[in-house]
Amino acid sequence: MAISKYKGYSLRNRVFFGFLLVCFLSVVASSLVPYFVLRNNSLQQSKIDMQEKTSAVMRFLDYAVSRTILETKDLPQVLGNKIFEIADINQHDIVIYDLKGHYLLSNKDEGLITQKSIPVDIVNRILTTDARVDIRGYDQAKDAVFTSSYMVLKNNVLEPIGIVYIPLYHNESAYLEVLHKYVKYILLVDFFLIIFSIWISWVTSNSLAKNITKFSDMITRITLFENEMRPIRYYKNDELNALARAYNRMILQIQDQKERLRFKASEEAWREMAKQVAHEVKNPLTPMKLTIQNFERKFDPQDPNVTERVKLMSKTMVDQIDLIATVASAFSEFAKLPEKNNEVINLNAEVEDILRVFSDDSVFVHSNKNNIMINMDKIYLSRIITNLVTNAKQAQSDDRKLIINVDIEQHQRRVMISVQDNGVGIPDNMYERIFEPNFTSKNSGMGLGLSMVRKMVEDYKGEISVKSEIGKGSTFTITLPTNL
Repeated sequence: MAISKYKGYSLRNRVFFGFLLVCFLSVVASSLVPYFVLRNNSLQQSKIDMQEKTSAVMRFLDYAVSRTILETKDLPQVLGNKIFEIADINQHDIVIYDLKGHYLLSNKDEGLITQKSIPVDIVNRILTTDARVDIRGYDQAKDAVFTSSYMVLKNNVLEPIGIVYIPLYHNESAYLEVLHKYVKYILLVDFFLIIFSIWISWVTSNSLAKNITKFSDMITRITLFENEMRPIRYYKNDELNALARAYNRMILQIQDQKERLRFKASEEAWREMAKQVAHEVKNPLTPMKLTIQNFERKFDPQDPNVTERVKLMSKTMVDQIDLIATVASAFSEFAKLPEKNNEVINLNAEVEDILRVFSDDSVFVHSNKNNIMINMDKIYLSRIITNLVTNAKQAQSDDRKLIINVDIEQHQRRVMISVQDNGVGIPDNMYERIFEPNFTSKNSGMGLGLSMVRKMVEDYKGEISVKSEIGKGSTFTITLPTNL
């Protein structure tokens, strides 16, 4: 996959983990906030219910001591029987202490009371704050958590006359039962939400990365030599749609510029070709003119060698006319290549057949596979190989025997054909012009061979390159797609 080379830093992974993080935080926030709200509400309700229970007990006690003005010493006599009734009605044990925290009376037998006195610090807190003091504790006998509630008992003139102690075995779990059910359900819902978030994050990030990779691949393939640049078809109304429209506008502009460049290059090429043809045609015309003028000036009908002179002039004229015909043929051959007739061929066998015309032992063929198949026109292939091998033979050095190696290799879906010689090499100042239509380093010819080879190679969406070293030789390499 194209975007996998970016590993953890790829856009797809950033979008995936970013979206997943947002979903996860949303799930956590939407779960924890209600949890704490419900928990606090349950605990608050528990405290309210506990306060109402103690308030009910205190109302009964206040009513019992409100008939006359009482003191602490009067409490055992006044509440001696009432305390049992109040405890039964409210279903809570009641213990009353004096203002110093010493035991006075209770609805239970004195021997069952474990706390005979209240600690001094608690007594001070109760009398100082004049409010209920709750202290949580643990009853080992009952194996239960309870709350010790201490309150000040006052007479009808609001004077403190005692301290009331009520042990409340208040079960807070009952208030948290709804919260526990909520936790179970919310965990189940959160689990499915997280799974769904992972799925939707993966789908979204993959879709985004796929579209961006598609756009990137299409933009990467844009070259001035690409014959067809396809527009991006993207119909979603989002930010990528703007990118697709910008790309489509760009390729229209590129195609327009390509047409202008092609026309300009074609016009320039034909102008240069016309100059070259005119030059090549004028070269034989001058000796033809001089030959005719010289023959006319020296013509003597009585000359015994007149027949030989006419034959010599005729031969000279025919040779020059043949030269003009050769120039015209070469120009025609370059201007119009034959129509391609592609077929699947065995490249190894075809190259060997083409090289049989070079009937010497200086050409060697090598291949990395026995059968390399390619979809190509045989005539095009023949012209390419023939031109390259002919150029290699013409580059022979005078101080050593010529050796030409033709290598055929296939690497995945690409085919490479290289023609290597040990000739004189190509000077550096000729590298840039080696494939120009009218450039040649030879004393004769129009320099159309390599230009025609490049044109045929590019017709098959291939490339041709050359490497050379003076005195050691040159290597022309052609790279073609197999098209299969």
